[in-house]
Amino acid sequence: MAGASEQQRHTIVLMQFDEARESRTYVDYEAIPAALDGVCQLYEQSLKAANPHLKSITYDISDLFGYIDGLGDLCCLVFNPPSNSYIPHNREWIKARVFEHLREQVQQ
Repeated sequence: MAGASEQQRHTIVLMQFDEARESRTYVDYEAIPAALDGVCQLYEQSLKAANPHLKSITYDISDLFGYIDGLGDLCCLVFNPPSNSYIPHNREWIKARVFEHLREQVQQ
């Protein structure tokens, strides 16, 4: 996984929930781990909305990845201080980082 200073880079998550251009939005985060948590929270919110009668919902990584793959679009921009610019990352990069992020949380 990336170093601590690299993890603390401003990150903008760009998403499109379905094929409609009107469903496009973004959320910005102060650090990569917060952005990864945000992606997981999007999925959890969609589960709660689809299952309002359930008190608790469990899911595994394949369910989360299915949600990510089912979005119209998902990418992120991570600030790169040396170039004073943002580096784009695709859906596969996000999935790999989410996997590592969740694995680290489980190991703590």
